[in-house]
Amino acid sequence: MPEMRIEATINGRKIARAAKPHQRLLDFLRDDLHLTGAKEGCGAGECGTCSVFIDGVLFKSCMVPVGKAQGKTIETVEALTRTGELSVLQKAFHKAGASQCGYCIPGMVMAATAAIRINPFADREEIKERLGGNICRCTGYQKIFDAVELARDVQNGKLPVTALAEDETADGKYIGANVRRLDAPSKVSGALKYAGDMVMPDMLHLQVLRSPHPHALIESIDTSEAEAMEGVEGVITWADVPGEDGFGVFVHDQPIMARGKVRYVGEAVAAVAAEDAVIARKALSKIKVVYKLLAALFDAEAAMQSGAPVIHDYAPDNVTKHIPIRKGDIARGFAESDLVVEETYSTQPIEHAYLEPEAGLAYVDPDGVVTVISPSQNITHHRHMLAKIIAKPINKVRFIMSPVGGGFGGKEDMIYQGMLALMAMKTRRPVRLVFTREESIISTAKRHPSKTVLRMGLTREGRIKAVSLKMICDGGAYGLSTEGVMRKAAILGAGPYNIPNLQVDTYGIYTNNTPSGAFRSFGALQTQFATESHLDICAEKLGLDPFEIRRINAMRDGAETHTKQQLKSVSYLRVLEAAEKASKWEQGAPVSRGDRRADLTPVGEGVRAACSLGARFEANGKLEAAE
Repeated sequence: MPEMRIEATINGRKIARAAKPHQRLLDFLRDDLHLTGAKEGCGAGECGTCSVFIDGVLFKSCMVPVGKAQGKTIETVEALTRTGELSVLQKAFHKAGASQCGYCIPGMVMAATAAIRINPFADREEIKERLGGNICRCTGYQKIFDAVELARDVQNGKLPVTALAEDETADGKYIGANVRRLDAPSKVSGALKYAGDMVMPDMLHLQVLRSPHPHALIESIDTSEAEAMEGVEGVITWADVPGEDGFGVFVHDQPIMARGKVRYVGEAVAAVAAEDAVIARKALSKIKVVYKLLAALFDAEAAMQSGAPVIHDYAPDNVTKHIPIRKGDIARGFAESDLVVEETYSTQPIEHAYLEPEAGLAYVDPDGVVTVISPSQNITHHRHMLAKIIAKPINKVRFIMSPVGGGFGGKEDMIYQGMLALMAMKTRRPVRLVFTREESIISTAKRHPSKTVLRMGLTREGRIKAVSLKMICDGGAYGLSTEGVMRKAAILGAGPYNIPNLQVDTYGIYTNNTPSGAFRSFGALQTQFATESHLDICAEKLGLDPFEIRRINAMRDGAETHTKQQLKSVSYLRVLEAAEKASKWEQGAPVSRGDRRADLTPVGEGVRAACSLGARFEANGKLEAAE
């Protein structure tokens, strides 16, 4: 298809450039004009990271064909700092601490700029409404709204410009002081480069062929037609791995690309590097893979049954990791109980949904050092694993951590960095890979879905005598961080309670689902959800207040944990009491409000109690409770 010529005014400068008809405005801005402040988070107009102004109106540039830019005046976030100084709004974002990972912030700044341009006196509710098309996964919105209100008040003269100034710390001390982030200016201006923003001369673009089957033998892979395509510079499969092919956080069970068989839908089978991503994607369709389908497992309990298909030969029972904890005499504890309650609790897999999709850039430097740039949350471990995989000494492998546009544990795994390294070695050219949102969802780790059977025995006064907890987690096709998740689930699952008789078993199980991995409070979240829900049920059956049953069983100074660690100072009771007071809890009467949403739908809000081992909220010697 012939190229088209685009004439437009971009950030105050007239341009006349060739563009490809298939490009979106976002592609044209980022790839052709190198204006990378506009990010791609979803590619579907949902997240707002790509927000720009077209003739003064806010648009999501991932949804605008490049042809629509013809004759238009376009402003990106870079336009706000053309004078070399941050705008009032950008300074307010910096002042309010409204930027964490920073990936959403350029788009958020553009949406906030639009809000104040439309109504310089917008109140908080209007600001919320006008920023409703932009998503943030880190900051939590409140500081963002604070920043917009601050900018509004400075621009309207309600506050002096000095309200945007740097806070002075007392005696140069930073601990306990409100100190602004050093990297915030680069984030609010869109200047910070994430992995997907980075380019190198002579760079190739990588695309990945992924399995359409959950469990199948690979009988053959024919890449010859793809390799013969014009513009294709390299094709790799498992056969290109020169060393020990396997990675993972605890068990190195996952190959760089499927070796011998595929174990989940979305697993990498082959990769193509070409002069552009379009050619690489076309080449993927030329690769011929012959599969022999195998029986697949999608349920963790079914995978534990005798005779179930085996996913990894080293684990014939499909158990990735079993963590047991035993304390006291569980049978005697239940015999001494006046009430025994047993329930089953389930949690679902959860997508991390970080706004920055996985991306990376690899090259071989002039000294032969294989270098990988990516938002890895575990670069030292990745470096050591990759050295074995590519059969190079550790001093010939380098990892550089690019800014992480949201991670939450989901970027601990070396899912794609090995492919980048192999391709850079094969082509001797820099290679970049940027996931689509669909690729990110289909091929990377989720929070472990779980099923927990919890049995608790208590006296009629509410004292816990015995607990039996069994959690089965779907670890998916590969181990990743499952062992660590099971360990934390077992150690913290019974909560900050003095339980004399305890039996805990946590199991991570292989299935043919997407692999499971680390995700904020991994493991403990699943088991403690069960324990805390169970305590509320037991309290109701015993006629006790939920706070009271927790007080009765709380660990105190000098307590010993379920794994025999001695605790000197335990702040749990003080935190519990502070939370009870802050929540305005009334005995047996949870707080509720009769608010209504904008559509007049009634909103009921209740207060519930839940606790965690090690919960401690202290600042400057004063106890604080999380709301």
